[in-house]
Amino acid sequence: MNKIAEFIKLKRKECGLTQEEFAMRSGLGLRFVRELEQGKTTVRMDKVNQALAMFGMEAVPGVKEREISESEDI
Repeated sequence: MNKIAEFIKLKRKECGLTQEEFAMRSGLGLRFVRELEQGKTTVRMDKVNQALAMFGMEAVPGVKEREISESEDI
């Protein structure tokens, strides 16, 4: 699961909201919320930001982090 999906799912649960309640309060569709939390990679960024706005957050362009494997020299 990606970091945004993990963050939204965690924060939603911390607020005591079901996916359906979160969808209604954020103005998003339940299907979108489910797909987002499952880590679907082809979601619309405007809708992702609409979900993140519920927690005072926003996704912005940046350099993608990459995992460093043990075999790479640092």
